[in-house]
Amino acid sequence: MTEQIDAGMVARRIAESDRLGSPDPGREIGRARRRKEDARLITGRTLWTDDIQLPGMLYVAFLRSPMAHARITRVDTSAARNQPGVAAVYTGRDFAAEQGSLPCAWPVTEDIVIPDHPPMAVEEVRYVGEAVACVVATDRYKAADALEAIEVDYEPLEPVLDMTEALAEGSPKVHEAGNRSFTWKFSGGDVEAAFRDAPVVIERTYVQQRLIPTAMEPRAVVATTDGTAFTLYSSTQIPHVLRVMLALTTGIPEHLLRVVAPDVGGGFGSKLQVTAEEVLCLLLTRRLGKPVKWTESRSEGNLTVHHGRDQLQRITLAAERDGRIRGMRADLLADMGAYLMLVTPGIPILGAFMYNGIYKMDAYDFTCTGVFTTKMPTDAYRGAGRPEATFAIERAVDELAHELGMDPVEVRRRNWITHQEFPYTTIAGLTYDSGNYEAATDRALALFGYDKLRAEQADRRDRRDPVQLGIGVSTYTEMCGLAPSRVLGSLSYGAGGWEHATVRLLPTGKVEVVTGTSPHGQGHETAWSQIAADAMGVPFEDVAVLHGDTTVAPKGMDTYGSRSLVIGGVAVLQACEKVKDRARKLAAHMLEASPDDIEFSGGTFSVRGTSAGKTIQELALAAFAAHDLPEGFEPRLDADVTFDPQNFSFPHGTHLCAVEVDTETGMTKIRSYVAVDDVGNVVNPLIVEGQVHGGIAQGIGQALFEEAVYDSEGNLLTTTMTDYLIPSAADLPEFVTDRTETPATSNALGVKGVGEAGTIAATPAVVNAVVDALRPYGVRDVRMPCSPERIWRAISESGGAAAGWAGPTEAEGGER
Repeated sequence: MTEQIDAGMVARRIAESDRLGSPDPGREIGRARRRKEDARLITGRTLWTDDIQLPGMLYVAFLRSPMAHARITRVDTSAARNQPGVAAVYTGRDFAAEQGSLPCAWPVTEDIVIPDHPPMAVEEVRYVGEAVACVVATDRYKAADALEAIEVDYEPLEPVLDMTEALAEGSPKVHEAGNRSFTWKFSGGDVEAAFRDAPVVIERTYVQQRLIPTAMEPRAVVATTDGTAFTLYSSTQIPHVLRVMLALTTGIPEHLLRVVAPDVGGGFGSKLQVTAEEVLCLLLTRRLGKPVKWTESRSEGNLTVHHGRDQLQRITLAAERDGRIRGMRADLLADMGAYLMLVTPGIPILGAFMYNGIYKMDAYDFTCTGVFTTKMPTDAYRGAGRPEATFAIERAVDELAHELGMDPVEVRRRNWITHQEFPYTTIAGLTYDSGNYEAATDRALALFGYDKLRAEQADRRDRRDPVQLGIGVSTYTEMCGLAPSRVLGSLSYGAGGWEHATVRLLPTGKVEVVTGTSPHGQGHETAWSQIAADAMGVPFEDVAVLHGDTTVAPKGMDTYGSRSLVIGGVAVLQACEKVKDRARKLAAHMLEASPDDIEFSGGTFSVRGTSAGKTIQELALAAFAAHDLPEGFEPRLDADVTFDPQNFSFPHGTHLCAVEVDTETGMTKIRSYVAVDDVGNVVNPLIVEGQVHGGIAQGIGQALFEEAVYDSEGNLLTTTMTDYLIPSAADLPEFVTDRTETPATSNALGVKGVGEAGTIAATPAVVNAVVDALRPYGVRDVRMPCSPERIWRAISESGGAAAGWAGPTEAEGGER
């Protein structure tokens, strides 16, 4: 029975996690602190972009194309201009000379096709939802009403919706240059030798369906100017990147442009973008000289927030009869949508280095072709290429186990990198620095009751129970902490992977941390305070964290790719150490000792072997007063650090899922879910738990619920929350979570990323469980989302439903 969740139980769990997460009561790192930012976030005492009200502000509404592909032959805005409250109406032609092209910062090959991407369409529309005109009015309702008065004539063109057909000779073209954007290849080892005479070769095709990111806070933009300088407020993950790109796109000098990300209500990659609306709002405020605001509706967001995933994967494994994997081929078609947005082509390339997963093999070959279609462009979505890769290898390993009649855990054991082999350079060329797959898996199996569930599964199969039990395994790792700048440069990425932090010790002994990371729900203010409190020897409450404003925090590479802690958090630690180095010199001067004899502990600098000392608070005031400083010592205790890692970080773990599938209706219920993750050293266990829970929910969403569906004319059918299903609390079980800890060797904190781990691991765990339940019916795959209808059809098409039973599988002693 599911335990009823009440306030008392939550309080007990917080208390328990606080106790368990504090092995050293004198340290903040490892302590399960409740997030200090939650007090304002969950009570509404904060500032979201849509809350901003400026004097004389006007509101923007966009008219969007109802056609997937068409030429614009006429736009008549005269009637709209005369509507009540309308200040201005513009078309793409009005901005053609100044709107530029939305940037793509990741040209993955030299011959990549990157079409012009106007923020507002001028001559042709290429997806439903593309902006063709806008109204600026005195309130948002008058702006929306006036859209109906704009007349647009279109000359229909044939939509391009299927990737395979798009590459066929004679297919209609999305762009004049054709529908192929790029082909990117990568290989390691002798692939031909690995497959030559291989005793076992399996080939499977998997569909990564298109997903719609659904952040709690819709996108919103406010732009304003004083006639010279400009400020853009945006619900964005990337204020620093956005500032640079907006300056390049609009011609506004970078030093006259300020970008502010107020509190941001979620992103999952969907706000890792330079959007048409951000560019156009800047252009509107420049043209009108007044502040303007745009906030999307949920339906508008489903149409125009970049989508995620959408890949067709052909996976081939060569193996020995004992289960050892010899080699792997991965051939991908990746749907780019109608245009390349900020990092669109790089998303499947990130996954290229992870299709081998945690496994040793002799050879690996990867090919990805990016394809244009007349759909909303795709781009980063939680995990960004890594969930797709993990899904493919974990599904394929399960298929290999079934082919060999082996337990899926045993096949994994025979192929994974053992803990004694770290650091280990994989066939894809990455060096995994640390890990212990055995420990995580053993812990997960024990918590899950694996053997008992297998026994129950066998009993149900023997009884031909219409409700079958399926058990899914997912053993994953991921590359995160994007990233070493030199590696990104080798992949033609248009920016670096460093991060910046400033730490200031104020005259009263309080600490300000200025971070280039830009949180949208991750708890940076709490975790960074814990890091600084330990490093500086000050109370947690005495640390303030500033972020998200390019004037307050002028340097940064922002938040995505599970990079914040492993790069931004380490930068904070290093800045604290530099402040202490300065404070040590001041302490030595005040204590009349050599700096080499000064020790630091618990916030006090003391002379080794004596009781003489100065607290960090005393030194802060002394530096401020500047009455007695060492020769050449500037009166300040602050420091800046820009940290560029030498390697990615590699969290890992084992997720196990048990599902009950009603074979008569196709209904699936998750009965139990266990996740044991290894994210290195843990700064705050509560934050880690929250990230894991949220990630698992999104992974389950892809497995069972979510899909962006287009009809044959290119219309998006899933524009509302009624049509696009995301899991609610009622759809999910109570997760059982635990951790093993193998510290990262690539950073001083020993931490690894956690933000995407749950999403990466969960989807194959759930789908493997569904397929496992249906093995007796001859089913070897169910396309995601594994809806009741798809499961029922899979059973019917396999012949299992008609026969009543497909007979025992090879794993159960039969032959297939």
